[in-house]
Amino acid sequence: MKKIVVLLTAFICFISCKKETKPIEEIIWQPYDETSELAAQANHENARMRFKLLNSKLTDKNTLWQPFEIALANFSQDDYEKLKPLILEQNIPSIQKSVQEKKLTYEELTLFFIYRIRNYEHNNAVSLNAVITLNPNILKEARELDKKPFDEKRIYSLYGMPILLKDNVGASGMYTTAGAAVLAENNPNDAFIVDRLKANNALILGKTNLSEWAYYFCDGCPLGYSAIGGQTLNPYGRKLFETGGSSSGSGVAVAANYAVAAVGTETSGSILSPSSQNSVVGLKPTVGLLSRTGIVPISSTLDTPGPMTKNVMDNAIFLNAMTGKDSLDTASMDLNKDYLKNLKNANLKGKRLGVIRELLTDSIYATTVKKLGEFGAEIIEYDPPSITLNGFLTLLNIDMKNDLSKYLENYASDNITLRSIEDVVAYNQSNMDIRAPYGQQLFEGIVSDATTPEDFERIKNDLHDNGKKYFATPMEQYQLDAVLSINNYHAGYAAVAKYPCLTVPMGYKSTGEPISLTFIGKPFTEDDLLKLGYAFEKQTKVRKAPKNYQ
Repeated sequence: MKKIVVLLTAFICFISCKKETKPIEEIIWQPYDETSELAAQANHENARMRFKLLNSKLTDKNTLWQPFEIALANFSQDDYEKLKPLILEQNIPSIQKSVQEKKLTYEELTLFFIYRIRNYEHNNAVSLNAVITLNPNILKEARELDKKPFDEKRIYSLYGMPILLKDNVGASGMYTTAGAAVLAENNPNDAFIVDRLKANNALILGKTNLSEWAYYFCDGCPLGYSAIGGQTLNPYGRKLFETGGSSSGSGVAVAANYAVAAVGTETSGSILSPSSQNSVVGLKPTVGLLSRTGIVPISSTLDTPGPMTKNVMDNAIFLNAMTGKDSLDTASMDLNKDYLKNLKNANLKGKRLGVIRELLTDSIYATTVKKLGEFGAEIIEYDPPSITLNGFLTLLNIDMKNDLSKYLENYASDNITLRSIEDVVAYNQSNMDIRAPYGQQLFEGIVSDATTPEDFERIKNDLHDNGKKYFATPMEQYQLDAVLSINNYHAGYAAVAKYPCLTVPMGYKSTGEPISLTFIGKPFTEDDLLKLGYAFEKQTKVRKAPKNYQ
């Protein structure tokens, strides 16, 4: 009898101590009638915010977390709340120290983000449509990393850190779609930078939504929309503020703490814009610092991937993990720099910063410039030279016509049989409501562009020269360490000049919309920009997490 009582007591304890899990119906994403929401958006003052749909008609969000059902069933809200202070808004060194102190494992870190993504993305009232797919093998990969003894060198590394990739970056085992219906089942090999991330033991958590074809597809359409991912929304003002683009999902996912960090790509403003709009740190490197191999392109002249993070320290750690010489990318260079070196000692004293006079009409920028002077920087106001960027769209047209064909031929998986812009246009025309509801005007413009190779080379060279003059003239005249801009205001000039840019949160408008300070430097001075950004961030500490995603 006594033995029976003991067994019964143990059974009751097991039942009472068992983790509570939500009923399955509460964690399934349910499609719904968007009519009323879309009608409300029709009156938005910004024409690009007048959405035609919110959720993709081609994908089911439930497939995101389906591979993790068992793990999620054994991960409770209590587990999540316990881990939250160790992960949410923490930088990489802090997270690594929690692992070192055995307060956290890489598997728990990864499951935390998957749980968080499901928690928000299954709920139509708060979903952001920031993530297109998750790596089904990531928990197994995290467990393998947990088996290895902790090494002090990990503190400032991506070891075990779950990273999201913009969905134009190739990653084996996951589709790489560029947001487009025609690439819905494109399953290529790892891009060069993904190889580098894996070599540094980063965990590839999944793929983020983006403006379809990196926002060189439709004219005047919403930023952050793609046929595969639907409409990405800004966590600081859901359906109120633009997400920025084209790395929209990467900016939103980092801001909402869906991952430690994310990869973005930029041709002209596509890292700077979403980083600024979502109050995260974004680096657009000099073309050639990071490989483009295995990334769905717009322009081999201007394209570059770059890190998007919640702080400057993480950005430097991330950049270190992606650099390396790629023999398949003719622009690729290996400078063998350590972007963390002396970062913590950075300060603004004596730094000569160029302030574009017309931007001082922005009160947040003007206040920030004044603070920089108080922090010891030398402020030089100036009027930039009057320079145009004639032929910019022609450069993008001809590059994309050639570069996308090369990608489809050499990097897309064998099941993708289309080989040209013309093929994509024809494919979409058979079902425009689903595949291209906002049209494909820019792709049609590429098809009709008859620029000769000789004119293309002249346009490309003229743009590069003009971009350099826009920055080099004042930089040399005033011996500037960097030029200060706002958000992606001067991204076009920096793109054609091939000048790196770092954008760092500098405040919030009265509406709550984020705004950022952008440092622009000479080619391959990313280390200097990161030091300026780190010193600025340390003094101001303005970034705050979006209130509905804390």
